Parts: sequence; C-alpha cells; structure tokens
Amino acid sequence: MGFTRTLRAVGGVAVAGALLLTAAPTASADYIRDGQWALDAFNPQKVWKESTGKNVIVAVIDSGVDGGHADLKGNVLPGKSFDGGGGTADHETVEDHGTAMAALIAAHGHGPGNADGIMGLAPDAKILPIKMSEAIGGDQNNIDGPLRYAVDHGAKVINMSFVTPRLTQQETDAINYAVKKDVLLVGGSGNEGSGKPLYPAGAPGVLAVGAVAKDGKVLGESNYGPHIRLIAPGEKIYSAGTPPKGYRQGTGTSDSTAYVSAAAALVRSKYPDLTAGQVANRLTRTAITPDGKTDIQSPDPKYGYGVIRPYRALSEHIPAGSKNGPLTMPKDTESSAGGGTDAPGGNPSASSGDAGIGMSPLAIAGIAVGVIVVLGIVIALIVTNSKRRNGPPPGGTGFGGPSGGAGVPPQYPYGSYQQPGGPGGYQTAPPNYPPRQ
Repeated sequence: MGFTRTLRAVGGVAVAGALLLTAAPTASADYIRDGQWALDAFNPQKVWKESTGKNVIVAVIDSGVDGGHADLKGNVLPGKSFDGGGGTADHETVEDHGTAMAALIAAHGHGPGNADGIMGLAPDAKILPIKMSEAIGGDQNNIDGPLRYAVDHGAKVINMSFVTPRLTQQETDAINYAVKKDVLLVGGSGNEGSGKPLYPAGAPGVLAVGAVAKDGKVLGESNYGPHIRLIAPGEKIYSAGTPPKGYRQGTGTSDSTAYVSAAAALVRSKYPDLTAGQVANRLTRTAITPDGKTDIQSPDPKYGYGVIRPYRALSEHIPAGSKNGPLTMPKDTESSAGGGTDAPGGNPSASSGDAGIGMSPLAIAGIAVGVIVVLGIVIALIVTNSKRRNGPPPGGTGFGGPSGGAGVPPQYPYGSYQQPGGPGGYQTAPPNYPPRQ
C-alpha cells in the first residue's frame, strides 16, 4: 500500500545524511510539480484552507538559501552567514541543500497561477537562512551561534537537516536557550540505518524525525531509536536547487525534517498561543502508524508516533496539553510530559514532574506500614523486658530479610532508570536496536 493511502513520509539529506542528490533538468510544471508526490499525499489544497504558515518565521540552519530562486523570491529573509566572511545567507550558494530545505518548507512556485516549480507545505511562512558552511557537517560547524541568532531574530521553528556525532557544551547550552525561548527545534535523525543517535536530533528538547518511503515503509537508511518522535516523506523528493539546473532530487531524512518543520509552521500560524511542546503534541497525536503495525508501542524506535498528517493536526479538536508535550526536556529546563499524560499513548497515571521528587500513594502507604511495624517492635520489646520474658530477637520471624517487614514493599531505588520522557533523557546514548532487516 502506497504513501498516499496510508499517509507515510520520506526525507532527503545532505547534512542529516546524503543518499541521493541528483540535479533535475529545468522542467515544466507537469514534470516538477507532478513529481511532488509527498506534497500531494498531504492534500495541500485542504491543508491551506486551514493554514499557510503566515506570520511564522522558520530558520533553516544549513548551507545558505538562494533567495533569488523563482519559487522562493519574497519568502526569504537576509539571515546571516557564519561561514568565514560573514554577511547575509540569502544569496546563491554552491551547495543547494539549504535552498532545497527552504523550498520544501515555504516555496510558492512561479509562473501563471504559481503552477510551475516547487510548492512548499507552508507557502506563506518566511525563511530565515543561517549559513554554517558550503559543506555542512563536521566539527568546524558549531551550531551555538546559528541557534542563538535564529532565536534572537524571531524564529518560532528551527529546521536542522544535519547530523553530528556529538555536541559541545556550547551547542547543548544553545539548544537549551532555544527551548527556554519556546522555539520548536526539528532535527533529522540521519541516514546510516543505525540505532545510534546522532545530534542534534538525539538531544533533549529536539523533535527527532525519521523518513518514510513512498511505499509506506520506514526508509532503510533512516536512523532510529527511542528519541524518534515523527516520520515524514524522504524518498525521491523533488525540490528547488541552485542554477543552472534550478531543481534537484534527494532521498533521506533531510527532506522529512523539512516537511515536519513546515507542518509545525502551519500549526504555529493557526494556533499562535500554543507552546512549542503543544505544537509537537498536535503533530504527534494526529500522526498515523503503519498498516499492520498494531503491535507497536508509541513512540516506536522507527516510526515514533507515526507519519505527520498536517490537515488533522490543524483541524481536529485536541486539548493543548502540558507545556512540553511529548518532547524530552533538558535537565535544566522544566520537565516534560514525554511518556506521561500528554504524550500519545502515555500512561494517565504517570507523573510529568521530576523523577524522585514526588511519592506515589503506594510508597506512602508502605512507609506508614513500616513505621507502624517499627513502633510495634519497640512496644513489644518494652513489654517483653518489663515482664522479663525471653522472646525472639528484633528482626526475627516475620520481620527480617532484605524485603523489610511484613507488608512493606521492597525498597527499589526510585529514579534509577530514567524514563524516555523524564528530565535529562538521552543525555547519553540510548540502547541500540537490531538493524532493519
């Protein structure tokens, strides 16, 4: 069963992992626009009756964006280049990855009725281009400055279609800064087909995105793990490119990340009072899991909560939920409801507070029983001594052993296992899962 019927997604990557990057020839409307199978699957005309992304700025931290492209003209802000000479990031670039991501988010097409070229999922959103370098990835591209610049210049969504094996403390602090400023961070999981998390997608506070193919199955190259929250289209995705061709095709999690960023922009535009976590809550609660996957538990390490469905995220009645929604929060920020009451499929009895701070009624009852038992022992000893009888020593029958006294539950250390949605989750690498067969 194909993507359109089951609403699954795909994505292309150059920073989150490049798989297939081929330039498409300069094409007519029926070649490029008709090739946007992922956009068609979202039923965009219906989506745009609800929201077009107006009044939302999406930062694209990447290789820069060609703001002069016919399909993007007017939707690209100057931005900033952190690559050597500085300056703006809205001019023609050698590497077209950033232009492609921006187009999937906010391109408006061109020609009569804008019928030609690429159309983005949020065509009225504004793109804030932030250039790291022409060759994205590697230790030379510190995202500390780009993240802070994006936050300080009005971005409500930040698209990060790139990966790195680790983050510096400065970069982690910048992610925390963005989270505290209520910016939704969207990161691609990478294209190694591995269960090892890559960053920034694997960092707390980031909405991690995998890719799905046109046939509705998770892309074999899409990285997976317990940090994955959503999947979106990522196979053979047409998008804008740099001259002379003007268009390109890619496969991987970069494109899927851009689609999720666009969906987030749509939601933030229609529901401006929602927090970043509540926007993620709408996206995850309306996502769809694959047909025949009734046995998976959300979030699944490959599917997360499922494939984005922008129209449902915009139109369904969904309680706002907690501030952080399904996002795992950094340690020094307010803890999230990830895995709790506001996470799809969460346990209604789970606490959204910090692990170890509160006590359940069972624990309180156990302590109370323990106190009573101890008091009983003390009274029995006093009575025994006063009557000069020889009784069983303290801790004798019914009271000894590693499990404590009768009726007192074993005292397992609370909080020794960090739940995925708890504070500080995934600061270290999560367990590896067997590779996709």
